[in-house]
Amino acid sequence: MKNDMTSLRQKLGYSVPIFAFSHCRDVVVEVTRAGGFGVLGASWFTPEQLEVELAWIDRHVDGKPYGIDIVVPGKYSKEAEETTGSLDALIPGEHKAYMDTVLKEADVPPLPAEEHGRLYEEILQVGRNRTASGGMRLVEVALQHPQVRLVVSALGEPRADIVSLLRSRGILVGALCGKAEHAERNLKAGVDLLVAVGTEAAGHTGEITTMVLVPQVVAAAAGRVPVLAAGGITRGSQIAAARALGAEGVWTGTIWLGTRESELIEPFQKEVLFAARSEDVARRRCWSGKTVRMIKSQLSEAWERPDAPVPLQAPLQAVLWNPAQARVVRAKRKEYFSYPAGQGVWDLTHERSVKDVMYQLQLEYAEAMERMTAPDD
Repeated sequence: MKNDMTSLRQKLGYSVPIFAFSHCRDVVVEVTRAGGFGVLGASWFTPEQLEVELAWIDRHVDGKPYGIDIVVPGKYSKEAEETTGSLDALIPGEHKAYMDTVLKEADVPPLPAEEHGRLYEEILQVGRNRTASGGMRLVEVALQHPQVRLVVSALGEPRADIVSLLRSRGILVGALCGKAEHAERNLKAGVDLLVAVGTEAAGHTGEITTMVLVPQVVAAAAGRVPVLAAGGITRGSQIAAARALGAEGVWTGTIWLGTRESELIEPFQKEVLFAARSEDVARRRCWSGKTVRMIKSQLSEAWERPDAPVPLQAPLQAVLWNPAQARVVRAKRKEYFSYPAGQGVWDLTHERSVKDVMYQLQLEYAEAMERMTAPDD
């Protein structure tokens, strides 16, 4: 496994085994410049927007490699992928009416017509990213940027054509997995890296905890590829624990939401984040149609009521949810604001810089490793 670690470090050019997933280019850049490895969540951008984001990262990352993450669920609406019309037409009226009723009862006003039209068109375009053809379009953009050295599939094993294409360009392929069986399928697909995502993590997660899952995935990998640990990691001591479990490093996400550079730019959004405890996040399907661990709100919990419609398949549920979320953000309604976050949210209490977080993680990691290797008295 040591050889795998050396190889991974050499191929990806990081000095600290901290991988940082973020939808914010600033976080990706700052983590990478601090010795870690930044990974941009690409599925929230249109291909045109992604080109702008990657070009900006290229200019600011000091020539270092970085990665992107795409979301192509194994099960999604084929009709949404194949339609040449608007995805909005595929959303049942019952679902639209329910969402609108919840927001009306909460006195959350609609978006101004011009803003709604612009946002909705963007949401419809981004919705197609969560299909096989949409994911491929994002990969094609990434291929125009030589500093992109890793592409990670966040849901399901990557398609053979994507793996082959990326491999032909010298780009590593990774995959997130929530079960040992997922690891086996991804290994058969030819991935170079596995990320064992415990249920504590933000976003699309399974039901197995990080402490239990990581050894299973490490055993499944059997030295063939390196494994990263993910889920609830906010301290350097947890990096040491992950290494002790056999992981080569950690994949982090929630910890970066509380930074000055994060995508949560409205002050009220961070107020919600910093007030949340571990029990305030839960797995819900209202965000994307797949189970997503997120901060609970009155809007998310409205979709847990007995009279709520069954959430739609990806990408249609996201097309329904995102305009509602935009209304909540514009109105600054904290009690209705949700966002993907993991159980590690308990450790976020105030805003810090990415540089400070990276320094603290490395300091705590070094201290933990020293304690673990110190001779017994």
